Amino acid sequence: MDKLLIRGGCQLQGEVRISGAKNAALPELCAALLTDQPVTLENVPRLQDVATMVKLVQNMGVSVQREGDRVVLDAGTLDKPEAPYDLVKTMRASVLALGPLLARFGRATVSLPGGCAIGSRPVDQHIKGLQQMGAVIDVEHGYMIASLPAGRRRLRGASIRTDMVTVTGTENFLMAATLAEGETVLENAAMEPEIGDLAEMLIAMGAQIEGHGTSRIRIQGVERLHGGTHQVVADRIEAATFLCAVAATGGDVVLRHGRADHLVAVIDKLREAGATVEAVENGIRVRSQGRLSAQSFRTTEYPGFPTDMQAQFMVLNVIGTGSSLVTETIFENRFMHVNELVRLGAKIQVDGKSALIEGVERLSGATVMATDLRASASLVIAGLVAEGETTVDRIYHLDRGYDRMEEKLRGVGADIQRVKT
Repeated sequence: MDKLLIRGGCQLQGEVRISGAKNAALPELCAALLTDQPVTLENVPRLQDVATMVKLVQNMGVSVQREGDRVVLDAGTLDKPEAPYDLVKTMRASVLALGPLLARFGRATVSLPGGCAIGSRPVDQHIKGLQQMGAVIDVEHGYMIASLPAGRRRLRGASIRTDMVTVTGTENFLMAATLAEGETVLENAAMEPEIGDLAEMLIAMGAQIEGHGTSRIRIQGVERLHGGTHQVVADRIEAATFLCAVAATGGDVVLRHGRADHLVAVIDKLREAGATVEAVENGIRVRSQGRLSAQSFRTTEYPGFPTDMQAQFMVLNVIGTGSSLVTETIFENRFMHVNELVRLGAKIQVDGKSALIEGVERLSGATVMATDLRASASLVIAGLVAEGETTVDRIYHLDRGYDRMEEKLRGVGADIQRVKT
């Protein structure tokens, strides 16, 4: 099991290329299931979750060719619309295969998903929405078994309002509705940039979609979609993670392909803390020097402060001046990094959904253990500023969502290396 060895104290200088977004690439790989013509995705990140999704669609019979960050999928050969447990168990995003398979083939068998242990992410909203579109879905032996009623050839359009804002639910309904009969209206839809990127890909394939990027999306179903080429949007969470790393360590770094317009809530907090962040041509520039001031924040759905950045920004508060309160409203188990940060010298008290942080002048290196994807990133940032050597164990979580993170950090001056065991 690989580890990262980090020697803290280095300022970061230079340029980092931000990879394509994991949370866009995964649904877009599934969107290729909607057509029997080849689909080309460019700027696809090299991540474990992406590799798992590729294996999943290959297991269905999809032809996949990959060269660098370019992936060509041909689902014309798909003959098994199933997502088995042994592939689904490591990645919750595999539920995204349900909508496309059901829309194109009228049937699908998808295992209930697994993934990070950061809390409940129920699929009941997916099931309810697809049932409103006419699907018959039973949950048996850990599988969602979906079909269309006898005599029906396509899903039907519907007005769907979810009980909560759900990103993967919105994506599943969006993909399914492209081939449904009539119009589908998604109310209370998620507004993340990755959903807008998925919609743009579907439009390029012949879908009729309006309102993506807002809480109300309208889709007029078509008989069939065709192939096409699409470039995956830059990963805003990777960009924000590097923003926090530079803000914590000090330095001056340009994040190529970073989108400042996708990170308004995070950038506002960084500026309030004392960092200098500005949009530049084809990227974001961040500069920082000395201790920043701690900032209280509350995670909410986009465009609010993202839950996927709570752990990383918490490190800035840990080493900042003053006290702060961090409130997590999305996932109930997303403070598991707190105990590991305390091992490095942080002063944090957790009370239910909130964490009270008292800033300290320094952290000291120690061995810590990653518990989930974003917790891993927070421990890396903490290691970059801690005195001495920090070992981050169980970094397979990190590899699920960050494309060669240690190489990128080393390229801007960090003392970090991967140790294979």
